[in-house]
Amino acid sequence: MSPAPAADPNPARCAIEARAGGSTLVLSGDWTVARGAPRAADVLPQLRAQPARELGFDCSALGSWDSLLVMLLLGIEEECARAGMRFDSANLPEGALRLMALARAVRREQHAPPARAPWWRRLLAGEPLLRVWGELLETLAFIGELLIALGKLCLGRANTRLRDFLWFVQQAGPAAIGIVTLISVLVGMILAYLGSVQLRQFGAQIYVADLVGIGMVREMAALMTGVIMAGRTGAAYAAQLGTMQTREEIDAIRTLGMSPMEFLVLPRLLALVLVMPLLTLYSGVLGMCGGALVATGMDVSWTQYLHETRLAVNLTHISTGLAKSVVFGLLIALAGCRAGMQCGRSSEAVGKATTRAVVAAIVALIVADAAFNIVYQRLGI
Repeated sequence: MSPAPAADPNPARCAIEARAGGSTLVLSGDWTVARGAPRAADVLPQLRAQPARELGFDCSALGSWDSLLVMLLLGIEEECARAGMRFDSANLPEGALRLMALARAVRREQHAPPARAPWWRRLLAGEPLLRVWGELLETLAFIGELLIALGKLCLGRANTRLRDFLWFVQQAGPAAIGIVTLISVLVGMILAYLGSVQLRQFGAQIYVADLVGIGMVREMAALMTGVIMAGRTGAAYAAQLGTMQTREEIDAIRTLGMSPMEFLVLPRLLALVLVMPLLTLYSGVLGMCGGALVATGMDVSWTQYLHETRLAVNLTHISTGLAKSVVFGLLIALAGCRAGMQCGRSSEAVGKATTRAVVAAIVALIVADAAFNIVYQRLGI
């Protein structure tokens, strides 16, 4: 048989003794985690059972101790404060008093989250308007800094590197050819199918070329390319700049005396503004090719389709789509770079900045497209 474990020669004990005007907590033995000792949950019921105006301590028989004793004393101190009892720490070990003071200094108050006012009260208080106004001011400030950086670039004094600009052109242009090709061909085919349903009733299948050609170069090429670039390039800009903000790389650039607008934002914006018209033109051509694939299945030959497209699509239609694409590229770059530059310093903030960039860019594209169409209609273009 294995021998029985040896008894603790100096076990931890505590007892509450009544005295004139209060109570005394007598501590004896070794109060260490390794040997075990009474917990605050065991002592507090005894303390509540003998209410008094003051609680003192008798540590004359106290042996060795560690953080276990400090935890007990902190719990007893909190209970005394709740019961309105004076906590007399005069006879406690000096080391325990120092540790208790340190624990009080770093302890954080746990506050309940403030109650959120009802939506109608927040609306009457103007909270949504104030939030929108703050966003507008931040956007205007960002655009102002960007215009200053553009001015310095025109004067040849900006910290914008040509190789950075070329790198972002490659990322926004040739690297996006695949997805733009796929979406453009499919959109052209969809437009042709939609038009054929009605035009075949009148034997006017040839005018599918007009529908697809004008629809692509005026509207769908610029809009669909913009949506693709918002989800691809705009999100990438926000993630890149947000990650740099998290790693404090943008702060390091400012410390070196360089402007992040000139060094980081300007090459991205110029690259996207340059690439968007080229991708839009490419998308329009592929969309018309996709429409031709559908038209040839409706007794329209390639020669007839190309001839009708040439008659329908003119330079005015092409220029209206290209004008949209330039503005769309500017809006996507602004949304992505602004979200990245104003990102917080955590991985969660990077994710939120990326989402905010995509949503803001797509909303801006739809609003700008509607505004363009209204202006074109008023001008008779």
